[in-house]
Amino acid sequence: MKWSVYFLLLLLAACSSLPPAIEDAPLVDISYPQAVQAIGSYQAAPVRWGGVIVDVENEQTSSLVQVLSYPLNSYGRPRLDKPYQGRFIIKSQEFLDPAVYAKNTEISVAGKLSGDEVRLIGKKELRLPVVSASVIHLWPDEPRTECYGGYGMGFGYSPYFGYNPYYWGGYYRPYPRWR
Repeated sequence: MKWSVYFLLLLLAACSSLPPAIEDAPLVDISYPQAVQAIGSYQAAPVRWGGVIVDVENEQTSSLVQVLSYPLNSYGRPRLDKPYQGRFIIKSQEFLDPAVYAKNTEISVAGKLSGDEVRLIGKKELRLPVVSASVIHLWPDEPRTECYGGYGMGFGYSPYFGYNPYYWGGYYRPYPRWR
């Protein structure tokens, strides 16, 4: 019995596909607005930020990814339903292919704050915080579906109410809107 519990715990621990640095927030979680107000006082502080990719620039020794910052959920995924907070730059020593790190892709990064850079966005100069990346995670596209919000009768088929395609086995499931 004891071995089966250990095996089950090992199996559940292996189910997580996220890097631990992305899934777990740092002990002192510095938010984007805090860092922008006093970037000098948070030099080399660990952060976990995310958002949507705006631009990728590859230099000779590093890659720079400009990100539109959004707050993160508990798993480290950007919450696009919340208002954006500003922009920041991810600096990586690896080559980041712009075809993979495409515009409008959701991204999360764990790393350390390494200062700021001045960037020209349109005709406005902005100081953007720079995160030296230790872990970068691209999020796969999730199809946005609407859920059936009614009440069901029976388990998929009832001789009294007919077949209900939105109620299977006692659970409501997301379904695509038929057009």
